[in-house]
Amino acid sequence: MTSPLDLDQLQSFCAIADCGSFTEAARRVNKTQSAVSMQIKRLEERLGYPLLTRDGRSVALTQQGEALYSRARKMLRVNAEILDHFSNTDLSGSIRFGVPDDYAVRLLPVILSSFQRTHPKIAVDVSCMASEMLLEGMRAGRFDLIVFTQGTNHNFGELFRTEKMHWVASHGGQALATDPLPLACGPGVCIWRQEATEVLNRVGKDYRIAYTSSNATAISSAVLSDLAVGFLPESALQPGMRVIGAELGLPKLNDAQIALMRGSHAYGGIYDALANHIVSSMGNLDSRPTLAEAAE
Repeated sequence: MTSPLDLDQLQSFCAIADCGSFTEAARRVNKTQSAVSMQIKRLEERLGYPLLTRDGRSVALTQQGEALYSRARKMLRVNAEILDHFSNTDLSGSIRFGVPDDYAVRLLPVILSSFQRTHPKIAVDVSCMASEMLLEGMRAGRFDLIVFTQGTNHNFGELFRTEKMHWVASHGGQALATDPLPLACGPGVCIWRQEATEVLNRVGKDYRIAYTSSNATAISSAVLSDLAVGFLPESALQPGMRVIGAELGLPKLNDAQIALMRGSHAYGGIYDALANHIVSSMGNLDSRPTLAEAAE
């Protein structure tokens, strides 16, 4: 009978894949770098394939490493679920959580306040920033859990919500009638900006980037002040915004995809408690009156 894989080795392997560094991975799993290197060597010998390539200080997954990574994550998750099932301890601790500020304004007060009521012993330290910055922070080990916009040049994450993207302008404003169309949007790395300008170019609509900010509140303020037209996901719409339909000459936008990402250590216990609460809370938004209708 074949003996099972070593979960401790898989934990170290996933930590390296997450951060791209043996040194940082060793810190995360509380081992020496030589101990982590030995674990990976034994794991590669056990599976019969090289799992990592080293180029100077950078570390990347091989094709076999990519195949192992998602499966190793599943094993770590199941292991955490088993331990949780047989644990009688109260959930307590702290979580470093990141969220795009597009969702922080309307959703965080409701979601996190209800979580704190049901889990008073779990402290959630929240950072709000652009999705690309959240992903960089996750790689650097600054977060345990993040919500981010799927499609930010990264094809990973646990997709849990899809919602409509809308063109928006100020009620009674003139920005929509301006030529070229003034846009308020995120910086060049923003996937929503890239998709919006792409569809405008496709239909031959003249536009100019009139207002750029990585802060969603600032973009919303530019729209509400009639400085520019913007584009926002359903749950980020605010009173005073007019939702612009295709009949007014702006092309349909791709849906926003919202995903969850965890550190390889962030399974079970307090992490599952927060992750499950976020997913169930945001998933239930679909049963409420739509914000787009409320903004009309």
